[in-house]
Amino acid sequence: MKKEKRIVRRKSGQKGKNRLASLRQDGPLYILALPGVISLLLFSYFPMTGILLVFKDYNFRGGIYGSPWAEPILKNFQFFFHNISTAMRATGLTVMYNLLFFAIGTIVAVTLAIMLNEIENKPFIKVSQSIMFLPYFISWMVVGAILFALLNSESGLINQALLSFGKEPYDFYAHPKAWILILVIVNVWQSSGYSSIIYYGVLTGIDSSLYEAAKVDGATKWQCIRKITLPLIKPTIIILFLLSVGNILKGNLNMIVGVTNLNPVLFPTTDLIDVFVYRSGVRNGEMAFASAIALYQSIFGFIFVVAANKISGKFDKDSTLF
Repeated sequence: MKKEKRIVRRKSGQKGKNRLASLRQDGPLYILALPGVISLLLFSYFPMTGILLVFKDYNFRGGIYGSPWAEPILKNFQFFFHNISTAMRATGLTVMYNLLFFAIGTIVAVTLAIMLNEIENKPFIKVSQSIMFLPYFISWMVVGAILFALLNSESGLINQALLSFGKEPYDFYAHPKAWILILVIVNVWQSSGYSSIIYYGVLTGIDSSLYEAAKVDGATKWQCIRKITLPLIKPTIIILFLLSVGNILKGNLNMIVGVTNLNPVLFPTTDLIDVFVYRSGVRNGEMAFASAIALYQSIFGFIFVVAANKISGKFDKDSTLF
């Protein structure tokens, strides 16, 4: 027993010495990481104490910490889930739009990236990337004005074209179902150029000898894309999907406000969670209610990320986040 204790003490002493040695050796690296760690704590973790607001009956005089506790403690969640049909509709619409945005946006972005990768004219590629990247910087208010000029039932360009062909004008702002397609098109138009640059950067890093060997074996362009390009770009698609899953319950409030101007007629297809929170809580100063729904989004977003990461790990262990 004494010998075993001595062996354990020696091993623990060696581990301690090894840790001190590694600390001295990697000390400069820890010092370099210190500002980043401090900023992460200050701006990402310490503000999380404000989660108390979710369980408070908030008033501006008391603030977060001075306001009384809510009675019942989950009072701020009841406002959203009181009408379960509205809550489920908002959640379903948010998930649906985010899945459509990612799926269709990824297809368009990967297609654009592959097309650019097949072009050998470098000046043309740079000009094309600049043109495709431009919509990413356009405000949603400007996009809404452009859409209104196109879709307006009285003087819109599309309805004027319909009238010229002898067709009846179509009032887009009175038909909620039409906005599912409109919002998807607008979102893809705005974001696909930015996403295509990410995929194009991945494609430029692929070893060109793989394509040369495939051409020697008689492979066509489509076969090279299907057998080389897509498999090598798949890990990037999976990583970006896992990153987007965390925001699957968060709607783009700026897009809905800018494009539809919160038209109540369109709420059956545009009343996302963030839109519902904004018009029902933030406008009336119900900060605790808005924070409660944000917590609901964050918790389920975290669960979705862990689940999606676990599922993707079963298919490709090298494409997981953790």
